[in-house]
Amino acid sequence: MAESFSKKEKRNKKAKLKEEKAQKMRDRKLNNDKGKSLEDMLAFVDENGNLTPVPPKSANEGAGLHELATVARNRATPHAPPAEPARTGVISFFNTSKGFGFIADDNAKESVFFHANQLLGPVKEKDKVSFERERTSRGYNARNVKPVE
Repeated sequence: MAESFSKKEKRNKKAKLKEEKAQKMRDRKLNNDKGKSLEDMLAFVDENGNLTPVPPKSANEGAGLHELATVARNRATPHAPPAEPARTGVISFFNTSKGFGFIADDNAKESVFFHANQLLGPVKEKDKVSFERERTSRGYNARNVKPVE
């Protein structure tokens, strides 16, 4: 029984794709980059944003420790919130299996969420604790929660 024209065409097309794939594999084996050193693989970006194999000259290249400390100080966030003193409260709810709870803040009279990762000692409900409060997108979270004797 003779093959139809479309079957011959599909078979030839499949054979051609298979040969192209084999050729690509041979090319990859010949031109692989394995064995290059780290320095050969590094690329740097110059002041214009172009990739170069040569590292650019740094503005701080000849700077001493004093100048670098000044630069580091200037990069510090100018709007860092001031550190709050430790707050106190009572644990109103604590789910040990899920690892979270809430503290009734003595000062603000509001509930503050805390996670078990922020505990500095073992606690249970109705324990008096001290903590630091931090602002998040969902409200306040308690950090460094420790029991008060």
